[in-house]
Amino acid sequence: MDIARSVGRLVGPVGRSLPDVLDRLGLRKDGRILRAALVLFGRTFLPDYPQCELRMARFRGTDKTEFLDQRQIRGPAFKLLEEAELFCQRHFPMPAKIVPGQMRRAEKPLIPPDAMREILVNALIHRDYSIAGGAVSLAIFDDRVEIWSAGTFPKGITPQMLTSAHPSVQRNPMIADVFYRTGLIERWGRGTNRVTAMCREAGLQPPVFAEVGPAALVAFSVPVGVTAQVTAQVTAQVTAQVARVLEAARRPRSRDELQREARIAHREHFRKAYLLPLIEAGWLEFTVPEKPQSRLQRYRTTPAGEEALKKGGVT
Repeated sequence: MDIARSVGRLVGPVGRSLPDVLDRLGLRKDGRILRAALVLFGRTFLPDYPQCELRMARFRGTDKTEFLDQRQIRGPAFKLLEEAELFCQRHFPMPAKIVPGQMRRAEKPLIPPDAMREILVNALIHRDYSIAGGAVSLAIFDDRVEIWSAGTFPKGITPQMLTSAHPSVQRNPMIADVFYRTGLIERWGRGTNRVTAMCREAGLQPPVFAEVGPAALVAFSVPVGVTAQVTAQVTAQVTAQVARVLEAARRPRSRDELQREARIAHREHFRKAYLLPLIEAGWLEFTVPEKPQSRLQRYRTTPAGEEALKKGGVT
């Protein structure tokens, strides 16, 4: 409600009680809470509604043979959007370059954040919630990013229409209205056109829109990287997380400190996918090598790690 007021999409007085707010947003009828309210803000009843689920995975390579990371979250739509964006931040590389006259490196996102957010929001507000077994899915491969949504595109909309002028058709108008009030979407059917324009401005191919069986698919063809981790045999791409770890370890840091710098939530994933491979590659070293498990253990960047940072555009 505060966000809706701040962007000018909620005018006039609103009661302070929860029933008043739900009535104002059209999410309660004759004193009964509607399912749209559950999708947007529900907590207690969500275990009984598998539709309110987000599935996320980072796969090794270009197929679904091996997981590098995966998560399944059931929650209200705004929470799912937040989790999807955090997952992208964790696994997208951040190509960088040094800009003359600037002290910091200039980072260029893999996919324009506003474009990625638009597609994720569309998946949440346009999915067919009558399909109980479906979910919104985010799949990250080495060569592409896919967003899947249960149900085909809204009636009257074809995949081919989404890259040109087309009408705005809302499958779930109550859910869409609340997202509109927060400023996350428009109502003029321009969202996918804006995504196409943002990708072209960033030098990327526009996303592919398709229907695959009873599901809608949006796929970005982007170079995510060979893997999300470093190996001793392969010179890895210096992803945003790897760069942050190596930069932080220019002075000795603890494991927890490096994990926070990498902005990775899962402790074991950080250990297996970043800390151990960086040590194996010779980019990080122990400060107490004779006692790897020491509580006083710290990690620092090696000369090879500094060279990797330079090759990745970090000085």
